[in-house]
Amino acid sequence: MACPDANGLLTIQNFINGDFVPSKQHIDSYDPSTGKVYAKIPESSKEEVDAAAQAAKRAFPLWSLTEAKERCRIMIKIADILESRLAEFAAAESKDQGKTIATATIVDIPRAVHNMRFFATTILHDVNTSSTVDKLGIVNYTTREACGVAGLISPWNLPLYLLTFKIAPAIAWGNTVVAKPSEMTSVTSWMFAKVCKEAGLPDGVLNFTYGTGPVTGDAIVCHPDIHLISFTGSTLTAERIQSASSPFCKKLSLELGGKNPAVIFSDCDFKKAVATTVRSSFANQGEICLCTSRIFVENTIYQKFVEEFVKQAKEFKTGPPGDPSSRMGALISKEHLAKVRGFVHWAQENGGTIQCGLEELNLPDENKEGYFMAATVITDVADTSKVMQEEIFGP
Repeated sequence: MACPDANGLLTIQNFINGDFVPSKQHIDSYDPSTGKVYAKIPESSKEEVDAAAQAAKRAFPLWSLTEAKERCRIMIKIADILESRLAEFAAAESKDQGKTIATATIVDIPRAVHNMRFFATTILHDVNTSSTVDKLGIVNYTTREACGVAGLISPWNLPLYLLTFKIAPAIAWGNTVVAKPSEMTSVTSWMFAKVCKEAGLPDGVLNFTYGTGPVTGDAIVCHPDIHLISFTGSTLTAERIQSASSPFCKKLSLELGGKNPAVIFSDCDFKKAVATTVRSSFANQGEICLCTSRIFVENTIYQKFVEEFVKQAKEFKTGPPGDPSSRMGALISKEHLAKVRGFVHWAQENGGTIQCGLEELNLPDENKEGYFMAATVITDVADTSKVMQEEIFGP
């Protein structure tokens, strides 16, 4: 298995048929808080994806016929091991994604544990359904069967949290998996593979092939032995997946972007409304599809709300992920930071008022090249503007 080299770089390996397999090609993975490369991630080819798909295909018949209580037992053991290493996984998730260690400790890793336990126990109570049409002597019944090999493509904002939200139901109901985490946040999934192996998950049930969407993701989507695709990400990418998978008539689960509004009325509990909306706007650096990305306030309390909201936004500290006082860490990449800042610049040039967020951050020397951005509030933009219509996915 991979270990840091003489330069301190971690080289991740694919996980295929229960083995960690070196890859011929790699891409850089950056620590968002420093802007420096800290890991090498496989750029898995069609051949590597095929090896994973064949392993999953071979494992499917036995795993799909394994009793639910045995699948449950293994998944509970995975959850127990993961929970026992919560601090280790939280630190790794923070370094890989840029979020604060506190967020990873309170939200990401506990939710990954919960995902495994929830679906493990759910299958123990899953029953088939039937109904009768008495006058016609007809009985209708529904049975649930595993589909086969599932291709699971997960995003970078809540890496292990959302990855296990796909893996857990897939393997709980007897499917086998070829998974591709985001190439920007692959480390905790590699650590998770080790946990699954330790817990006794049979070889081939869960496979990881790492790489970019256009190379590895496309190979998964177009593989004839992968029967369903679950994807979380952009609408544009989902359109490509739908088109590419259509000749195979694959089952698709697509969770795409959001532009969620908060609506604040004058009869609200003002203190709670502000505090809740600040948190829902800036949690995880605003990199959550459920984050509040636009706010509508009733006229009679608009000015009061803006003043208090901006005050609390300025207090929502951006800083090193390991600093307990930091409420936000770094954005995922240099390119994403530029994209988010681009919306702010656009608003400035088109009549918007930047209430806060342009202040220079006071960061330690080792974090000055990181991808940090302060909580930013913009007013005086039209409802039809790109700032109000497009998903920004930032603070």
